[in-house]
Amino acid sequence: MTFLLIDVGNTNIKFGIGDEKKVVQAFVLPTNLEETADSLGLKIHSLINYACAGKKIIAWVVCSVVPLLNSVLEEASYIYGKCPLYFVPRDIFLDIENHYKQPQEVGADRLIGAYAARKLFSKPSSLIIIDFGTATTFDCVENNAYLGGLICPGIRSSLKALSTQTAKLPQISLDISKDNLEIGRSTKHSLNQGMLFGFASMVDGLVGRLKEILKPETKVVATGGLASLLATVSKSIDLVYPELILEGLRLSFLNHKEKGAGK
Repeated sequence: MTFLLIDVGNTNIKFGIGDEKKVVQAFVLPTNLEETADSLGLKIHSLINYACAGKKIIAWVVCSVVPLLNSVLEEASYIYGKCPLYFVPRDIFLDIENHYKQPQEVGADRLIGAYAARKLFSKPSSLIIIDFGTATTFDCVENNAYLGGLICPGIRSSLKALSTQTAKLPQISLDISKDNLEIGRSTKHSLNQGMLFGFASMVDGLVGRLKEILKPETKVVATGGLASLLATVSKSIDLVYPELILEGLRLSFLNHKEKGAGK
């Protein structure tokens, strides 16, 4: 049983191929709000053919925080996928309590990340999931309940804002040569040190405060494109799981099938 996993974010669309045992990241496309069902469907179709080596895809399983692309994906799956498409959590129930005051306000990616972390790590009872995406989000789980969390600026979003709204600050690629803070001796070096260690300090400070609310032994799981980089300079990240959202999609779809739905 092979199925396509799709994580639609504000910056990128990440795809993975899932089966009963694992998820493998296959490819990434930039998020383009001008995509049509044909343009996006053809890209996905050709990349699936390359990544799946002739395996039949039985479903597309989608997490999306970009509503404008939802109908595009639905049409693309019908025309080019020849299989059903499921949005999580709209079409597939997530076995986790949602304690948000307005449950429908929670981003699908945040809820799926919390669900995945709880399924992967049964202990300790408290978890903090940090997703380094377009925004940096902190999500709290206690037992089998999603409590809510925090939303902060994203690293790349902050870098872009600085470079576009200041005349002399350049675009840079984050680089870590040492895991100790250095005094910047050039504009690029100063930006690099400020962004990396500034965000690491934000993470460590907020995690410390959240643990005062939760429990001291709370496990901190990081995901997202820059998670591995930040984990080298943060003192509070316990482990990095880059494909946590795709894994949550995989686990939710398998649970959906086991319960006899989606046949």
